[in-house]
Amino acid sequence: MDYRVNIFLRQKWNDPRLAYSKYPDSSLDLDPSMLDSIWKPDLFFANEKGANFHDVTTDNKLLRIFKDGTVLYSIRLTLILSCPMDLKNFPMDSQTCTMQLESFGYTMNDLVFEWLENGAVQVSEGLTLPQFIMREEKELGYCTKHYNTGKFTCIEVKFHLERQMGYYLIQMYIPSLLIVILSWVSFWINMDAAPARVALGITTVLTMTTQSSGSRASLPKVSYVKAIDIWMAVCLLFVFAALLEYAGVNFVSRQQKEFLRLRRRQRRNHKEEEGRFNLAGYNMSQCMPTKDGSAVKNAVPAPNPQRSTPKDIDAMRKKFVDRAKRIDTISRAAFPLAFLIFNVFYWITYKIIRHEDVHKQ
Repeated sequence: MDYRVNIFLRQKWNDPRLAYSKYPDSSLDLDPSMLDSIWKPDLFFANEKGANFHDVTTDNKLLRIFKDGTVLYSIRLTLILSCPMDLKNFPMDSQTCTMQLESFGYTMNDLVFEWLENGAVQVSEGLTLPQFIMREEKELGYCTKHYNTGKFTCIEVKFHLERQMGYYLIQMYIPSLLIVILSWVSFWINMDAAPARVALGITTVLTMTTQSSGSRASLPKVSYVKAIDIWMAVCLLFVFAALLEYAGVNFVSRQQKEFLRLRRRQRRNHKEEEGRFNLAGYNMSQCMPTKDGSAVKNAVPAPNPQRSTPKDIDAMRKKFVDRAKRIDTISRAAFPLAFLIFNVFYWITYKIIRHEDVHKQ
């Protein structure tokens, strides 16, 4: 994670060897090629990842010497500086990016950097950033470095940036919200319209998956969970739950068919057992006498099981269908209510509680 900045770097130091008195002007502007002939600080940017000078139409450098030997050296640079970001609250996060200026070879025994007392860091008026708002306060401080070769001077400035979430609200939050609401339409579609409800459920799940993948495409791959990850995961969970809800409704509505199929199987098995009993009783009646000497002439068959009448079947079917419809009715209220509760907790947590914690830090 990095940021790009275009700056005018102005350094001022005093070199008594360059003092003059005979020349009438209070300062002299010299050609930048004279820089190789005088001493200058060996400054470099500690967190720099890339940089380049500007030479259109001429070298953007200025070298000015004053009568007392004070040297002003100004140069225009474009820098790419590293900025470690904490994206746990993304896209409602605030970031602090630093710029560190350090001496390369001179220890603090030879060279010490100091910020100018007034107006050390000036930001261009009307500066706007596409995703961030830059706060007016800038922290100036020191970042002295300790190495094996000695202690080196280092100064730093911290820029405080607050992300604007308008883009993410329009491109991610509102579309995903509408997709979740669209998945609830299936609760009002007739349970017998299986193609319509299944197609709607699968479409919303796939769309939500694509939306979630798109939200992570432009972000660095970090190991922790971001705020937008939680939102996308919960939205995907809701649309997937809406699809599973229809699976439950369809299963409950078909239970009466399974029940009737079981009743018919039991009745068929009972008839087979009854036939075997009657056949055995008829054969035994020809040869087995009773205790009083009389023979069994007729076998008494077992009573037939009670058949389900069409009226009972309709009542049973209506019972299971009503139970399935009740699931749809409950889902119409339960899903929006649960999503509303999630939204309340989500926005309070990230826009108020965590936002205040970041500002306190």
